[in-house]
Amino acid sequence: MGKLCKFLSVAIFISVQAGADRVQAEDVVLDDVLVTAGREPVEANKTGRSFTVITGEQLEQSQTRTVEDALRRVPGVAVSRAGTLGGLTQIRIRGAEANHVLVLIDGVEVSEIASGEFDFGSLAAGDIERIEVLRGPQSAFWGSNAQAGVISIITKSGRRNAFEYGARGEGGSDSTAIVSGYLRGGGEWFDYSFSGITRRTDGFNISDFGSEKDGSENVTLNFKGSADVTSNLKFDGTARYVNREADTDDQDFRFPATPTQGLIIDTDDQTKTKEFFGGAGVTLDMFNDRLTHKARVEVSDITRKNFSDGVRSSGNTGKRVHASYQATARLDTPALANAHHTFTGAVESERETFRQLTPVFDPSQLVEQSRDLVGIIGEYRGEFFDRLFVSAAARHDENDKFDNASTYALSGAFVVPGPETRIHGSVGTGVTNPTFFEQFGFIPAFFKGNPNLSPESSFAWDAGVKQAFHDGRLTLDVTYFKRRLEDEIATKFTGGFTTPVNLTGISRSKGVEVALTAQPTENITVVGSYTYTDAQEPNGLQEVRRPHHAAGVSVNYAFAGGRGNAHVDVTHNGQMKDLEFINATPQTRVSLDAYTLVNAGGSFQLTDTTQIYGRVENLFDENYEEVFSFKTQGITGFLGVRIALGGPTEQRSGESLK
Repeated sequence: MGKLCKFLSVAIFISVQAGADRVQAEDVVLDDVLVTAGREPVEANKTGRSFTVITGEQLEQSQTRTVEDALRRVPGVAVSRAGTLGGLTQIRIRGAEANHVLVLIDGVEVSEIASGEFDFGSLAAGDIERIEVLRGPQSAFWGSNAQAGVISIITKSGRRNAFEYGARGEGGSDSTAIVSGYLRGGGEWFDYSFSGITRRTDGFNISDFGSEKDGSENVTLNFKGSADVTSNLKFDGTARYVNREADTDDQDFRFPATPTQGLIIDTDDQTKTKEFFGGAGVTLDMFNDRLTHKARVEVSDITRKNFSDGVRSSGNTGKRVHASYQATARLDTPALANAHHTFTGAVESERETFRQLTPVFDPSQLVEQSRDLVGIIGEYRGEFFDRLFVSAAARHDENDKFDNASTYALSGAFVVPGPETRIHGSVGTGVTNPTFFEQFGFIPAFFKGNPNLSPESSFAWDAGVKQAFHDGRLTLDVTYFKRRLEDEIATKFTGGFTTPVNLTGISRSKGVEVALTAQPTENITVVGSYTYTDAQEPNGLQEVRRPHHAAGVSVNYAFAGGRGNAHVDVTHNGQMKDLEFINATPQTRVSLDAYTLVNAGGSFQLTDTTQIYGRVENLFDENYEEVFSFKTQGITGFLGVRIALGGPTEQRSGESLK
């Protein structure tokens, strides 16, 4: 607790100074649109939902190279990475499970079909326009897995009538190398964006035993484009391919018991994953944009294979095909409350398939499994007197392999006349379907699926106030949240093996989120966050890998007329519980110590096209664990260069870019 108090004291001091020392400051610029706050885009100040937006500019300034590191400083978010860069990385929101969070990349769901969750170890932060984090139940809009929130990642688009290209090269500790490039542009009626990144590292030994280093490799290719057929008819498409490998070590499950039983030991294990995500859509606007039709098809194809000593030990493959249609009508009633109304209706159809690639004793476990879903959605959004903003949505899902589900969501925001105050709140229900592995997975002598599982369901609400000070140069947003979960799926030991079951009783979580943004001068920006989370299982035990206290602060300083940039990022993760797997005391809890990480770096624009940069991560060489028995990296350093070329197509060759 002492470390947290010191951390908060520093953060508060910086924030107070930010408000007091401003001179010739410009207003903090906030994004105007929050895409994932409903079926249609909505301006950020017109939603009652709790959210955070991370811009591509912020990622560049802080030299954040993975999305997981960007999310560590978001209120309500807990990050757990098992081992080295590229290792399995889980994201939890407001004390929920990782598969209670829906992850979208350019609108395409990217969670693994087998586990229902997205492994953030695969996601580099290059070529990202913005990251939007919605907290609270969003199932009424997006269905299963959006029970605790949505993380929507939007990649950069090409500019119309422009052509630009660039590259980045970076190297550093552990023989880490990152090379990326992009090609973007467009004409009068179309735009396109191609990007690619390759990332490799020799890594470090993630076990306390042995000396073998555990590295990783990742190759990611991304495409995004759109074209206007007519002035009111538009096509768009996305495609993303990821090929990655990550070394890992296994837990010691040897019999009889050994001194290292339950711990991570040095083994020659590896995970290889291939991912493909694609989507294509058409948008038709009618009656001066009063009526909009959207139709879209999306595909996901993910294969994960695990190897031990070069021999495949387990694996699975899954596919998802998702089709949707929605219509949105807009109506203004200026004589009645100066109101704007938006009505949206949608229907979705989804088919998922799953097949194990594991050598098993029972050949029937290798049979492909499938399930189908049809969802119907309705949403209303209203704006009244330019001060009151409300939203209501309802959804019903028809499932062919388990219980059907109905969910709803309500939210509202009110801008108080006079002071820069916005009151916001939301309430709703969420649902998470059993994963394919929970239903049909099988590992000899260890785990057997349960096809009779019911979906998990939850009820949650939040309420908060956002207050601006000093003409918007300092903002503070405080939100209280509470959630209850029924039919939680957990693994139980029964009949000589483990199997998932629906728990009786209720899991509960509650807490407080604080977000702070300050711009004391035109050169300094401060972003801070603090989260208190109390998440408990039905038996009253604290949920694992959810710290009670978490906080972060980022300070960025621009100098030399904006050509130079320096930053410091501090992240605090409080004490938390985790599981140990000891035969004598199965699945008992251990405590992981609190830790504070400090990263620092800077960049300088040598020319209009060339930038050099460097950073140090874990500056004070903190020794810590995010997952029990998995070692983490000490102090590391990186240097790189970035080149960006191009501009409007009518620009003359050799003309400088601004």
